[in-house]
Amino acid sequence: MIQTQVNTTASTVKTRHPYKTREGGATITIFVPYNCRNHCPFCINKEEYSHPEGFSAEKICHSIEMMNQITPYCDYVFTGGEPFANLDSLQMMLDKIPTTHKVYINTTLPVFEFQTEDDIVNFTKRNKDKITCINVSRHMQHYVVESNDSLLSRLAVPFRINCVLYKNYPAQELVPYLERFYKIPGASVQFRFDYTATTPDNLYDEQGDRILHDLKQIATYTGLDGCRMRCGFHFDYKGMELTYHKTLPYSTIVETDPKTGITYDILYDILIKQNGDIHSDWDGTLMDVDAYRKVVFEPYDLKWLQRSRPSRLSFVKTACAAI
Repeated sequence: MIQTQVNTTASTVKTRHPYKTREGGATITIFVPYNCRNHCPFCINKEEYSHPEGFSAEKICHSIEMMNQITPYCDYVFTGGEPFANLDSLQMMLDKIPTTHKVYINTTLPVFEFQTEDDIVNFTKRNKDKITCINVSRHMQHYVVESNDSLLSRLAVPFRINCVLYKNYPAQELVPYLERFYKIPGASVQFRFDYTATTPDNLYDEQGDRILHDLKQIATYTGLDGCRMRCGFHFDYKGMELTYHKTLPYSTIVETDPKTGITYDILYDILIKQNGDIHSDWDGTLMDVDAYRKVVFEPYDLKWLQRSRPSRLSFVKTACAAI
């Protein structure tokens, strides 16, 4: 079992310890400054969007530029809210990210009165050299208004289907759900455990994991990769890549280096909030940006822990990495 410690300090700009992160820099998640039209029960961001005072794409752009100066090769993730609900604002923020970064977008691909499928497709064409992967939410239980599945094959960038298996999900619908996507060229599926319920004790639990048990009944298990913070159980479903992803509900782990005796706040994710503020964790902890300029880098600890047989795609090479 990987032992971790949560950083419980909230709403402070003073670090308890110096920062450490993986080579390239911690992943930066950007919360777009506009809402979505959905009401997913596992979403913890909805309340933030009910009070949009101070939201600013311009301030987010300033923070993007500042973080690019510190770690010019880190990954970016756009989430929300709904990044594709305002294509002009999303474009403005994307334009601030140099092509040295990988960029992922979490979305439902919303189509509505003033936005067509062609608008989304054209956006991906304009940004095909910048967007690494689009993570498309398609849940087994319908919490969102979905665009047509045919839109997926029209996207000019790689995509992955993300599905949260929430509480008492209908296990009998797993196969029909996978059948829905496996014939779409380029499709892969990532089932996600409800991260608000993930703990250090159940992160790597296999024996008591219902989702893992159900997936092993319907797909070929190919192995497990993981690190201190997250893990992925890999499967093959009729040639389609399938992953079961689990992650802890915080992004800072406190550890003491046994060689130096120095205790570090090890950052896996950094957040740029809707008002441009930069946080080092999901609990409201403001990051000390000046301290992060002196961050210590270590090799990324994500590695294969089990290997049942060679996977069709190595997790290192997969366009939609474990974000």
